[in-house]
Amino acid sequence: MDNIDLEVLKACDAWLEAGQPCEYVTVVRTWGSSPRPEGATMAIRTDGMVVGSVSGGCIEDDLIAAVRAHGITRRRPEVVTYGISADEAHRFGLPCGGTIQLVVEPLGPHSRIAELHALARRRVLTRRTLDLATGGVTLAPARPDDRLRMDDRALATVHGPLLRMLIIGAGQLSQFLAQIAVGLEYEVTVCDPREEYRASWSLPGVDVVHAMPDDLVLEMKLDSRSAVVALTHDPKLDDLALMEALRTDAFYVGAIGSRANDARRRERLRAFDLTGDQVAKLHGPIGLYIGSKTPYEIAISILAELVAVKNGVALPAQMSVAGGKALAAA
Repeated sequence: MDNIDLEVLKACDAWLEAGQPCEYVTVVRTWGSSPRPEGATMAIRTDGMVVGSVSGGCIEDDLIAAVRAHGITRRRPEVVTYGISADEAHRFGLPCGGTIQLVVEPLGPHSRIAELHALARRRVLTRRTLDLATGGVTLAPARPDDRLRMDDRALATVHGPLLRMLIIGAGQLSQFLAQIAVGLEYEVTVCDPREEYRASWSLPGVDVVHAMPDDLVLEMKLDSRSAVVALTHDPKLDDLALMEALRTDAFYVGAIGSRANDARRRERLRAFDLTGDQVAKLHGPIGLYIGSKTPYEIAISILAELVAVKNGVALPAQMSVAGGKALAAA
């Protein structure tokens, strides 16, 4: 679940509390190119007000026009498909050959939106199963590897914690990295015990914490929706935090530094009794090899690698900093 989808739940909860009819729309399948991924959501109120997005434009306009013309008339969930023909794809702004399938669900007390919203705010990963025939809903604990599933009878979606990023160090590169990560809808925490670095921070939406990084890693209870990026160049701060992070289920743990420094860091981590598999989880030198020089470019390089890992994209070795530099020097 990203920030947008949490805002959708929040809006649905508020509208239902105020007695305002509304519908909950979920992208359940896409074919070809699609502006929004499976699982993306939006809410539409009886007056046509919308929160969230399922296509980035024209499909929303079509749904809004229908609600404004006829009100919310559905009494149970309905599967709606857009973009089957080339003409429809063009009309709705879908890329060539794109098709998107939605479940449009009229909401009420049976929808259990208030419970789901409360669980999401408490960072409880939850599976919501919608009976497509009746609109009835069950809520159950979800596993980190659960994904959206739909068959002829039910739609199961996963809701819960936002993606989190812990940045070790409050330098200039950290500010650029945090700024972009917030735009990518990460919940960002920056940790630095050094007052002289923290004093200049003023980035909205980012918590800057005065703590030892390894203590904060333990306190945050990192899970498979968490990433850790160490940027201080100081082994006293980076290494202990990395040691603890590599023992967690964090999907990404990376550290900045040269190839020589990375090799020395891995030796130190092995001396901390980490296993070979745990040390192998470390991404370093951090980022993709794109010839980055400025802090902004380096931040983009780091986030490009992090997004690829999150999305399960296997990158060739020559795209890593170490591989790319070795290839360039050959």
